[in-house]
Amino acid sequence: QVQLVESGGGLVQAGGSLRLSCAFSGRIFSINAMAWHRQAPGKQRELVAAILGGTVTNYADSVKGRFTISRDRAKNTVYLQMNSLKPEDTAAYYCDVRLGSAWYRGDSGSWGQGTQVTVSS
Repeated sequence: QVQLVESGGGLVQAGGSLRLSCAFSGRIFSINAMAWHRQAPGKQRELVAAILGGTVTNYADSVKGRFTISRDRAKNTVYLQMNSLKPEDTAAYYCDVRLGSAWYRGDSGSWGQGTQVTVSS
């Protein structure tokens, strides 16, 4: 069992920045990857960024150069630094972790509430 708690969302003007945090606890020794997803109203959930093994990162084309995913092992937290935000970044943001070969939320389909990011134009 793993617990994931997102925070850091809010309302920001276009061009601004936010840093999202996801604190994880529980069976964390099995975690080998972390990711951030987002879902805007009426749209499918999409992968935003992932960090594998603590060093390898992948980003959606739409956020490359603007978002940075990072991990603090000591704090059991994964971050998503979001710069140069655009109105189209408005969405609920969710974190997920991979234990072995299974994504905890993605494979179960239980995503929780996430943290809302709203970017005004």
